[in-house]
Amino acid sequence: MDTGTHIVMGLALAGIATLDPVVTESTAATTSVMIGTIIGSQIPDIDTVLKLKSNAVYIRNHRGITHSIPAVLLWPIALTAVIYPFFPETNVLHLWIWTFIAVFLHVFVDIFNAYGTQALRPFSSKWVALGVINTFDPYIFGIHIVGLLIWALGANPGYTFISIYAILFIYYILRFVAQRKVMKEVKTMIPDATEIIIAPTMKFKQWRIAVMNKHQFFVGRAIDSKVCILDQFNRVPIPETPVLEAAKKDKNLSAFLSFSPVYRWEIDEYDDYYEVRFIDLRYRSNDYYPFVAVVQLNHQLDILTSYTGWIFSEEKLRKKLEIIPG
Repeated sequence: MDTGTHIVMGLALAGIATLDPVVTESTAATTSVMIGTIIGSQIPDIDTVLKLKSNAVYIRNHRGITHSIPAVLLWPIALTAVIYPFFPETNVLHLWIWTFIAVFLHVFVDIFNAYGTQALRPFSSKWVALGVINTFDPYIFGIHIVGLLIWALGANPGYTFISIYAILFIYYILRFVAQRKVMKEVKTMIPDATEIIIAPTMKFKQWRIAVMNKHQFFVGRAIDSKVCILDQFNRVPIPETPVLEAAKKDKNLSAFLSFSPVYRWEIDEYDDYYEVRFIDLRYRSNDYYPFVAVVQLNHQLDILTSYTGWIFSEEKLRKKLEIIPG
């Protein structure tokens, strides 16, 4: 989920924690647990700082080890060790419990996004991505804001958010049902599909679709369970040419290939250099595919420049690459 949603979830959990009599027995205990749930709901995303180094490092590592089983166990211990000395009269066990729940909840809800997490590490490096909830879901965020307002007006925060989470449980079930209907329709339209990726959007009834069979890629969208195929591409195996083999050694393209399961590739030759482009087919937006990896090499196959990430116009891509074709 996005940072804002994780924050309101941390506050909601602090509200639920008020049902624990040990937490409400003193101001210190209440304050320490609130700090623990708010920071705990954010701490797995500390790997976001990797963006400062490069997009390639961020793509390879975001929601990786910081969302793993060892991390879920260690984050609460570390946070409790930091918070407890400031509130020595609080119950350390209950501080740890609520901080642990906050960390666990963060990783758990991220599993439902299309991006997913490597939550099964170290037992498996597979990305767990159920693809039923958008990274930012306005309904989930909105109902949390409503709950916080009700709390501010004097209602019991524990019972308020227990009720809200019961509603959200039903909401998640409805999302799974909706996704299953879209999946059924896609299988009817493309019965020989070998892989189907259905990704949510911020709109409840709309889904992005990327499908592959042995010979083609299909990109589309669904509104309710009505599927519309927008683009089709032939699947062309990546040839083992010197240009492409050299390009695949680039860190940006390597990171892209480690992350993207459905993509097509292009190669262009200009007067002074080659340009290799890989395009992720999962994120079609306004007739454009914004998630790409681009590598430019000279005729001696030395890498001149490269980029991977989200780009919504060719002009911005050229600025990122810092080379304008002549």
